Amino acid sequence: MVRETLNRQIHHILEETLLLGSMVEQAILNAVEALKTRDIKTSKEIIDEDQIINDKRFAIENAVLILISTQQPVAHDLRILTAVLEISTELERIGDYAKGIARIVIKLDNESIPIPIRELSRMAEVGVSMLHRALGAFITENARQASQIPAEDDEIDELYNQVYRTMVNAMISDPTIIDSANLILWAAHNLERTADRVTNLCERTVFIATGELMEIDSSYDEDMDASS
Repeated sequence: MVRETLNRQIHHILEETLLLGSMVEQAILNAVEALKTRDIKTSKEIIDEDQIINDKRFAIENAVLILISTQQPVAHDLRILTAVLEISTELERIGDYAKGIARIVIKLDNESIPIPIRELSRMAEVGVSMLHRALGAFITENARQASQIPAEDDEIDELYNQVYRTMVNAMISDPTIIDSANLILWAAHNLERTADRVTNLCERTVFIATGELMEIDSSYDEDMDASS
């Protein structure tokens, strides 16, 4: 009975973590779409809804801490719960990036400035895809999949570099847009950092599956293939 109760409570916490992840994924996509369309109304909604994301994170953390203190889980169960504490924090931070982009939309208002929206949209698309699959690997405890996802960050880094070059050239051509261009660069930075947070999440999945804490880089999956 104690085992069944613990399993049920852990399952509920994992479901809530997935829900938090889906909320964050949508926030990022909505924020970039708002930037594309200069949608002030949606941007304000994203900012307001960030509190819901925060509340969800704190509720998950509270549930984890209560479960640890009352059920005293060990080994694999304890690794899951401690990983959830880290993952919920990473997800909340990604939500902050979405809120940051929404604030940029409001600051830009209707100012005329070239925005490399194709690159920014692709950064969001890749980042959200990485996050979605990383959460799937977390739930299934698929260490191999988790170790491979961070390599996709290379595409986001290249897209960021394209945005950077575009905005620097725009500032050189028209120094009056420097402040606004810097806001666009900050939006791109938020999307780039999203992928970094996904890497942290993947490292926690490997920890759950193997009990080993390690830093994942793009060569990690090649090492695993070579040793298998």
